[in-house]
Amino acid sequence: MRELRRASPELSKRAQELRRNATPEERLLWSHLRAKRFRGTGWRWQYPVGGYILDFYCPSAKLVIELDGSQHMAPAASEYDRARTEYLNARGYRVLRFRNHELLNDTDAVLARIALELR
Repeated sequence: MRELRRASPELSKRAQELRRNATPEERLLWSHLRAKRFRGTGWRWQYPVGGYILDFYCPSAKLVIELDGSQHMAPAASEYDRARTEYLNARGYRVLRFRNHELLNDTDAVLARIALELR
């Protein structure tokens, strides 16, 4: 199944801004995923799908990885994340969420979980 429609110019511009202003945690994970370094799989970073921008996306597995900072703990953000995950799941995407501190404290465990989902 092809991606939903092409992203709007505004959404594409926002994705570029997010890549330019990435958090240290996003840069760390990207260093492991980029250039097919991780199990030979291709990944996209800050990739628009539908009306959303996915933190990391593996098209061949339809796997989405979201890194959540402290702002995701607020009730409104949690509800937004839940609705977004439901939207993506309904379209065949699998979504993995990790908190930033998980990645920083145990990068190997996060990568192992991603590898498990790629099988």
